[in-house]
Amino acid sequence: MDSRRPPLAPPCRTLPEYVRHWAETTPDRRAFTFVDHPDPDSRGVHRTLTWRRLELRVRALAARLAEEARPGDRVALLCPQGTEYVTAFLASLSAGLVAVPLYPPGLPGHADRLAGVLADARPSVVVTTSAALEEVRGFCDGQRVRIVAADQVPDEAAGDWRPVEPDPGATAYLQYTSGSTRAPAGVEITHANVAANAWQALTAYGADELPVTCVGWLPLYHDMGLVLSVAAPVVRGVLSVLMDPAAFLRQPVRWLRLLTAHPRAVSAAPNFAYDYCVAAVAESQKAGLRLDRVTALINGSEPVRPGTADRFHAAFAAQGLPAESHCPSYGLAEATVFVSAARPGEPLRRFALERDALATGKALPARPDDPTAVLLAGCGAPAGQRVRIADSVTGAVLSEGEVGEIRVQGPNVGRGYWSQDAHTRRVFDAETAEAGRWLRTGDLGTVLDGQLLVTGRLKDLIIVDGRNHYPQDVEATAQEAHPAVRRDRLAAFAVPGGAGEQGERVVVVAEHARTTSLAEIDVPALVRAVRAAVSARHGLRLADVALVPPGTVPRTSSGKVSRALTRGRYLEGAYEDRTAGVAGGVA
Repeated sequence: MDSRRPPLAPPCRTLPEYVRHWAETTPDRRAFTFVDHPDPDSRGVHRTLTWRRLELRVRALAARLAEEARPGDRVALLCPQGTEYVTAFLASLSAGLVAVPLYPPGLPGHADRLAGVLADARPSVVVTTSAALEEVRGFCDGQRVRIVAADQVPDEAAGDWRPVEPDPGATAYLQYTSGSTRAPAGVEITHANVAANAWQALTAYGADELPVTCVGWLPLYHDMGLVLSVAAPVVRGVLSVLMDPAAFLRQPVRWLRLLTAHPRAVSAAPNFAYDYCVAAVAESQKAGLRLDRVTALINGSEPVRPGTADRFHAAFAAQGLPAESHCPSYGLAEATVFVSAARPGEPLRRFALERDALATGKALPARPDDPTAVLLAGCGAPAGQRVRIADSVTGAVLSEGEVGEIRVQGPNVGRGYWSQDAHTRRVFDAETAEAGRWLRTGDLGTVLDGQLLVTGRLKDLIIVDGRNHYPQDVEATAQEAHPAVRRDRLAAFAVPGGAGEQGERVVVVAEHARTTSLAEIDVPALVRAVRAAVSARHGLRLADVALVPPGTVPRTSSGKVSRALTRGRYLEGAYEDRTAGVAGGVA
């Protein structure tokens, strides 16, 4: 029987220990279900592993990996989304190896990043599946690496093999950063880090005692997908229901149907996904949805906009969606993932701040109806860790309402960056007025009324005439200025001034909407509208507005726009041909 209420979890030290515990105590309970959508009309084909079956598959694959690698070697996971990915990750940990969660070579636009990460991690073994085996072999041709197809390892391989008992302080996996502001770096996450962060997330979202189902489409190579869809369910012994990110992008209603089918669902998505559901889910598709039993919808991995939560709730209120289920959250790979979270069951906390004051590093309240105000969502309180706002140069702890760098201390903070000692010292051993090891997040924020507010990235900050401007703020204004600007597919950044100019110039590179062609757009009118809106709201004169085709603005592996890469391509002249007669120019 598959009881809705799992027994309380024991205090295990590692994820493999939890797997063995659940296999012994609740062998026939469902552990992981992957819902495949083989064709456009598919309502989903379910493939499920019980805890007994999961433990057997983990042991069989771990035994096979132990034949190919030594403890501490890296194992790159180049599996498609599915239960084999879960098995490969847990098997690597069981064998005392270091997992490197990645993706198959066929992921569009990310082959260079994959090659770079493999060169950095130097894995001894690559794990994939039969479906991706040939493309993985082709991609790894000439490299000194052994390739194992997880689904080709028979159950009999488990034999009497027993897992390695790793030190909780040893590295469990390398979580490569998305590369939104710099080249991807592998964060060393220990066994203790991931177990601690799983419990922190479970506690934050009310899943530490109550029965929940984790429902997710986020890729498992992404930190939020890995912790919420694998680590947290393993620690708590609850069901995790997975689907492929591509299946969500093709038909976002599929995600909402899974939320309907599983009471007390906890799920996560970046901000854009909620707006995408509002735009793409038809009224006819809403008829069968029942969202009144959703526990928590986590919004993270990019700036959280209060307006997005409002639009999402308005679109699905008739399906019973609780307004208090939306949970803005903040985290980063260096802290495993979760740092702070708004709790389910509480109203969304929103803050209207004076734009001019924010530009000088002060968070002062503004009237909510002030059209120039900056609207931010509160990301709740820290989850089992400490957060401080510090001066990014001196390390002095700042008072409430002052904007500075967010710094974090807790059992979930990783060991450092793989093979980057100097960078590790700069980021993981920050000097702060309080004793102990503090993580420099590189993110800017403040605390108001006990809520963490994230204002932007330190490296992305645009400084003009001594005033700070947050690029996501400029981008939000630009995309609202004209309907042909594609939402969440634009980047604002600063570039050096030209000959005879002092200071920096500000540029916006924006994709046009997929629903219209370039020939149908009055480009000069669009450029004027964007410039006027940014000037009126931010007091900024845009030096250039480049309108480019859909899919042109580069994104990270987690789906966020990479401002650093966009800026680099702009400076290299990559957008000149595509925007001939389109860019706004400097005049």
